[in-house]
Amino acid sequence: MARRTSKRAATTAHHTSRRGGRNFLWVLGAIGVAALLGWAQGTFASKVVVEGDKAVVTREVDGGLETVSLKLPAVITTDLRLNEPRYASLPNIMKAKKKPIETIAPDALGVDVAPRLVTLKVEEPAKRKGGVKVPDIPTLIDKLRNEAKVL
Repeated sequence: MARRTSKRAATTAHHTSRRGGRNFLWVLGAIGVAALLGWAQGTFASKVVVEGDKAVVTREVDGGLETVSLKLPAVITTDLRLNEPRYASLPNIMKAKKKPIETIAPDALGVDVAPRLVTLKVEEPAKRKGGVKVPDIPTLIDKLRNEAKVL
């Protein structure tokens, strides 16, 4: 996916490639796209301001807010707090249904999509053993200490 997205992004005149959602796989895809294109990247953006040939990206971190400046072009993944979702009206939904969708084959972008992994084996996990009911707390502590060896 990153190869196809990077090839497509390289052929457009945009300064940014935005990826929505706080899904880890989206972020991994964005890292791959940024690496393949040699572009800067900002992840989990809650605010983006474009200033000339730079983008100032603000994101939430554990200690507060982190602000970074990225040289454009850049790949930016967004957080849900970036903007309010738009809800399409029925007339706009009907107009969108009539618009053609451009389909590009991977070959047209020069991307090899042949599988590179071979699945050797797939098996179900072992069945879990049934639990044990204990009559009181001292018995529970004894089992945890002597049988499970966790205490």
